[in-house]
Amino acid sequence: MGIIAKQSIRGTIVTYAGVAVGFLTTFFVLTRFLTAEEIGLARVLIDTATLFIGLAQLGTSTSIIRFYPYFKEETEKGKTDNGFFFWTIVIPLVGFAIFSLLYYLLKDWVSDYFGEKSGLFVDYYYLVLPMAFFMLYQTVFETNANVRMRIVVPRAVRELLSRIGLLVVYLLYAFRVLSMDGFVWGLCGVYAFAAICNMIYLVSIGDISLKPNIAFLREHKQVVRSYLLYTFFLVFSAFATVFAPYMSSYIISAKEGLSSTGIYAIATYISVMISIPYRSLTAIASPELASAIKENNREHISCLIKQVSNNLLLVGMFIMLLIWLNIDLIFHILPNGEIYSVARRTVIILCVSQLLIATFNITLNTLNYSRYYIFSLIFALILTFVSMWLNNLLIPDYGMDGAAMATLVSYTLYFSLTIATIGLLMHTTPLSKNMLKTLLIGVVVIICNHFLCQMMSGMNVWLSAILRSVILLCPALYVAYKWGISIDINEQIKKYIR
Repeated sequence: MGIIAKQSIRGTIVTYAGVAVGFLTTFFVLTRFLTAEEIGLARVLIDTATLFIGLAQLGTSTSIIRFYPYFKEETEKGKTDNGFFFWTIVIPLVGFAIFSLLYYLLKDWVSDYFGEKSGLFVDYYYLVLPMAFFMLYQTVFETNANVRMRIVVPRAVRELLSRIGLLVVYLLYAFRVLSMDGFVWGLCGVYAFAAICNMIYLVSIGDISLKPNIAFLREHKQVVRSYLLYTFFLVFSAFATVFAPYMSSYIISAKEGLSSTGIYAIATYISVMISIPYRSLTAIASPELASAIKENNREHISCLIKQVSNNLLLVGMFIMLLIWLNIDLIFHILPNGEIYSVARRTVIILCVSQLLIATFNITLNTLNYSRYYIFSLIFALILTFVSMWLNNLLIPDYGMDGAAMATLVSYTLYFSLTIATIGLLMHTTPLSKNMLKTLLIGVVVIICNHFLCQMMSGMNVWLSAILRSVILLCPALYVAYKWGISIDINEQIKKYIR
């Protein structure tokens, strides 16, 4: 775990620097200068572009991680990828062309569905395409860097540089330097700049080639067949997996309007802080996991997913507790916080969902990289249909809280099926005794917080939040350290203490 720990820690530091910019953007620019409807528009456009690339990339991001170990070679002239990079450029381009046509044909249906409550989204429907194109290749270049164990710079581009760019665009719009049209085009420009930066960095680290090595493909026909079959599977799987995360936003937009979507977006921005360490850790751990599965090294697979899940649960739990203890303070300092405070329960429910996703997403990667990947499609279909059913069932009665509950229940079922499957078929599991220790710490802190809130009723919101955070989290951190819940985190702490 040495290089994984080092790269993931650096990546997490960069990501949290981006979070600081995102915090400034979300809490002091968006909520102050933009209406909830305008925030909702930006959220739906970005979500739609993200959904689009999830389909258009034809599974390239996952295929890169799984099949790069088969293409990379050490030669007398140095490292080579045997033209693998070329195919990671061409295949998404084909997918983009196909789904652009489909997107064009769906215009009338989208207009009917969103027109009444979210007409502003319909007005900028086609500008999703350039945004999606640049987001697509930003992701492709970033994944190519990840499999070469270089995550820090692409992570800085995604989490820091892109956020700064978005902040600039929001400010220019807030002070009316940009019109609404210019605002949306500015969002596209941010992702174009990010894609170009990732491309330049990837070229600079070498061992990539835009020239296809046809001879290598002829010599490794089995790998080619496996790649095509796997990609074919991923295309169908993507239809299921990419819809579920954005189902809530779309149904809220259609049934409640863009203003509700904007409030839900703020709740989501708060909760996703829990999954930030997961983005860095899994980005660097996934290539190693793919190599271990290729070599059928069950001991390493089991050790790796246990360590990753355990570390992410521990870190994610403390981030969630920090949000939980300070939820009133968050909405107190938020400009126009009285508008967004209706999402207090929504934030808490979404935090639990994000903790679940961060902890167990590595099990989904384990299944995807194995020969049992067909189960991923089955479970993804279940996730999508359950999510769609629950959102339509709960949102009319419970609004944003219903959307958050639908997300939590759907992902609980999804990961339960995934964990059971890798346990039965691959004889491995992410579950461990240390996870129970982390959950015990979390439950104790939440219970104690309930009683402290009653005791501090009427106290200044700043003082109450600070006192409860210090009284509860400091002992909890000490207990986690003394119990040795995470060997990797303890080693890093000892290293920096020395």
